[in-house]
This record gives sequence, structure tokens and C-alpha cells, in this order.
Amino acid sequence: MQIHEARATAARWVAQHAAGDPHFAGAFISGSAAWLPGDAELPATSDVDVLLVTTAPQPPPKPGKVRYGGILVEASPLPWAEVCSPEAVLSSYYLAGSFRTDTVLADPTGHLARLHTAAAGEYARRPWVRRRCRHAERRITDGLTALDEARPLPGQVMAWIFPTGVTTHVLLTAGLRNPTVRLRYAAARTLLLEYDRPDIHEELLRLLGCEHLSAERVADHLRAMAEVFDTAAALARTPFPFSSDLTPEARPIAVDGSRELIGRGLHREAVFWIAVTYARCLTVLEADAPPEVRAAHAPGFTGLLADLGIASPADLRRRAQEVRGYLPRLRETAEHILTANPAAMD
Repeated sequence: MQIHEARATAARWVAQHAAGDPHFAGAFISGSAAWLPGDAELPATSDVDVLLVTTAPQPPPKPGKVRYGGILVEASPLPWAEVCSPEAVLSSYYLAGSFRTDTVLADPTGHLARLHTAAAGEYARRPWVRRRCRHAERRITDGLTALDEARPLPGQVMAWIFPTGVTTHVLLTAGLRNPTVRLRYAAARTLLLEYDRPDIHEELLRLLGCEHLSAERVADHLRAMAEVFDTAAALARTPFPFSSDLTPEARPIAVDGSRELIGRGLHREAVFWIAVTYARCLTVLEADAPPEVRAAHAPGFTGLLADLGIASPADLRRRAQEVRGYLPRLRETAEHILTANPAAMD
């Protein structure tokens, strides 16, 4: 299916399943479907991200991934305050890219169309890009403060690995690229090779701890993750924000997408999502599985962490500090990319 067809299908889903909410204030595409040209093919390992703007005082639960019309819709609520003005959108590293082109699916008030008109021409201006890079940096520093040794180990790992992965988003933002989630390290590699900075990519992988891993070793971890994924998908009962990422419908993204990266020689770049998914699966098992099932899958996760250089909460604290210490160099690299970027404007 081509991207323009996927967008039209997503618009039909919004009309049928979201627009009737009294707090519904519009919907637009995010993620890869917002960045790819309309005649491009939607990859089999991709969903279609839809952000549902809501005026509700408390955003409703995330609908998550839903199979509809031949695509996998990933629907998420978005508070009105995040899109209240062009300035708010242009300052957000994960929202601005959706308004550089017209990705609106539903717009009952016309507000989203006005945002697109106002933001599109400003998107590539360097002052806004710098502001967005700072926004991504804050996501790193704020996220790392959430490390809490009182949490189970999988939760601690997620509190470390997601902010660590945002280092790629700082650079992708500077390069006017999609700050993709699952493919962030592969996208950063492409960007940094274009700017003749493969050394920086190696440094990002080193912060994650996977720079030395072989394709065979990563494939071993993927096989173990696939097993725990299937177990978690079958046993899951307790709702989590990421629950829809751990379903049979989502398996092509989490498992097959990682296998595809390994097959392309991007095995180190696949580690991020393998580790994230593994930690999420164990969080589900902690809530919903009997002790013997949890025990059966724990060694594989321990082995993955050992390969990443993590054996204890103290290691996570140390690694978080390494990420904080890397921020000046990350900022310098982002500025180099932004200054050299011919698509950026003063």
C-alpha cells in the first residue's frame, strides 16, 4: 500500500472511531507516514502513527495499535496545549515535522490547517531547529532523572535506555530528519555518514553499549526476545501504556523489523528496540505470569544486559552519567550538522 492510501485509510479510521468524542479537536499523521512521499510504499514493518488532539482535561487512554483496512494504526491522544500555537509546534522536536507538510486527517475547527500554514515556512529556520534540539536534550536529562532503584530491573532499564536513545534525536532534529522511534540508530547512522562523521555514530552506539556486538550475538538476543514476546502477548492482562506494542498484530514491527535490520547489516542499530521490547515483555510477565514463567525468561534478559555492560543498578547510574557527560559533544555535533545543512535557513 502506498503512503497516500495509508493516510486515507487512517482518515477513515479517525472518522469512524475517534471523531465522535466530544473532546475531539482534530487528528494528523506523525512518524514515518508523515515524512515519506505519498507515492512511497508503506513498509510491512511500519505502522501509521495518528495523533488525536483532545481538549479533555485528562487525555483518554491511548488506543494503541489497531488493525484497520490493511494497515496498523497507532493512535495516541495529544493534549490541545501541545498544538495550541505555531510556537508550541515549532519548538517540539517530535511534533514539528508533522506540520512541514499537510498531514491533517480531520480538522473540525480549522486550527490544524492554520498551524500547518504558519509552521511550514518556519520549520527549517535555524533558530527553531536549535530550540528543538534543546527540547530533545531536555528529554535526555529529564528522562535520566527517572532512574529509580526501587523499580524492578526492566523498569530501570527502560528509564535509562529511552533517554540514551534520544541522543540520536538531537542529531536527527539538527539534520531536519524524522526523529523515528524504532529506527533511530539506523537513521542517525545514515545522517552521520552523509556528514562524514561515522565516529559520532560509533560513540552513540558506545553509550548504548552495543558497539562491539556481532550480528550472530544480536540474532541470539532477538530469538530470545521473540520467545518472551510471544509469551507476554499470550498472557498480558494488565494494561500498560505500551500494551498494544506487545500483541500478535505488532509482532511484525517488534520482531520482524529487528530481524530485517540484522539482515541489512544493521545489527547494532537493532539492539535498541530489542532491549526495549525485552524489558517491556518482562514488565508484563512480572504483572501477569506465574513465577516459573518469569524465571524461564529472566536469564536471556540478564545476558543481553551483560553484553551491554550492565550488571547492576550502579552500572545504570554510571551509564546515565556518561550520557550526561556526552551532551556538550552531542550539542557541538548537532550545531555542525545544522550549520552545514543546505536545507536549513537563517
